[in-house]
Amino acid sequence: MAKEPFEKQIERIEKITADLESGELSLEESMRRYEEGVKLIAACGKSLMKAEGKVTKLMDNLEIPFEGEKNV
Repeated sequence: MAKEPFEKQIERIEKITADLESGELSLEESMRRYEEGVKLIAACGKSLMKAEGKVTKLMDNLEIPFEGEKNV
């Protein structure tokens, strides 16, 4: 199964949250959804860290500082 795009993972987390908050799920189903949500949150966190690393690398390669950056 291919990894879902970041945005789809966020949508799924929002859906899981709404379902859990509704109080209409059984305990077993609530636990399954909670576990799925935790895994999705971890995957999204990794994606964000990877993206942050790429942005940092790109910024480090710039010769012109961004507004607000101090010249070193």
